[in-house]
Amino acid sequence: MRITALVKSHEHVCCRYRVAGFRAHLQTLGHSVEIRPWSSGWFLQQLFPGLATSIDVLIIQRKLLPAWQLNQLRRRVRWLIYDFDDSIFLHSSYNPLGQDCPKRFAQFRHMVQAADMVVAGNAFLRDQADALTDPAKVVRIPTCIDLSRYTLARHDADQPRVKLAWIGSSSTLRGLEKIDGLLNRLGQRLPELELRVICDRPLQLDHLPIDFRPWSEATETRDLAEADIGISWLPDDGWSAGKCGLKVLQYMATGLPVIANSVGVQKHLVRPGETGFLVDTPNEWEAAVRQLAGDPALRRRLGLAGRRAVESEYQVTNGAAAWERVLNLAPRGASTAAK
Repeated sequence: MRITALVKSHEHVCCRYRVAGFRAHLQTLGHSVEIRPWSSGWFLQQLFPGLATSIDVLIIQRKLLPAWQLNQLRRRVRWLIYDFDDSIFLHSSYNPLGQDCPKRFAQFRHMVQAADMVVAGNAFLRDQADALTDPAKVVRIPTCIDLSRYTLARHDADQPRVKLAWIGSSSTLRGLEKIDGLLNRLGQRLPELELRVICDRPLQLDHLPIDFRPWSEATETRDLAEADIGISWLPDDGWSAGKCGLKVLQYMATGLPVIANSVGVQKHLVRPGETGFLVDTPNEWEAAVRQLAGDPALRRRLGLAGRRAVESEYQVTNGAAAWERVLNLAPRGASTAAK
């Protein structure tokens, strides 16, 4: 089957984990998978004329197309899949206009109704699509991890400092900036702590030392494996409910215990006392960090349990098998029909 995926860019995190990550597995099953950025001129200049003959399945990732473009695509493409892993029908948590956006919501509704299949990254997103179209054509495929890229953290007992780790982008770093008071409190109460920030820009704190590592795909797994505890904090809102927990999965793949607030998918990924701790108040944060900081054996045990959970439920081979089940629903050699 000839598959083309339209993505924001080859380097975008959603392309790397939700399309490119599955490409090798799908190719071993006999599919051809081409990834194209929808931001390029190719999208309009070359895509439309060749759709009817050169593509069996078109995957659009996250993009909310204008109605005229979507209608033209729908008249030409054999089978259309819409994949999304964020609350793209809303503005982000930090938008000064607020989260509600009627234009985005209307475009999202049009996208999911026009698609033959809708692939959602978590249960909350699946439910949003279910409410707008036939639930039978909506499936959940979580973001998945290639464990072969991740080495286990060592959790050495003789290290002088305990290293918290946070990985993300400059847009999500704003979440840590929202809790700078909590992080500074941790630094004051636990002077052995250090926070490794793996990002495209640094974080500044007054009382918690920062070990800034510029993000790189080549070094991110090594930078995580040198840490002791993974942390994540999300604002409790609709945008965060759409997050698919990539940083938490990366921590778990590295064998790091996770401390996160009980928001969105984090409530399902982190198993309290088994793979980490769910914490919401400053006292809960301090107690969890203090317990893990003083017990390397506990860090190792919870980290290994997290690694096993990723292997069982979020390994990239699982995601590829789910995609194959979706693709098996596509008609073979069907003629293009207007929708």
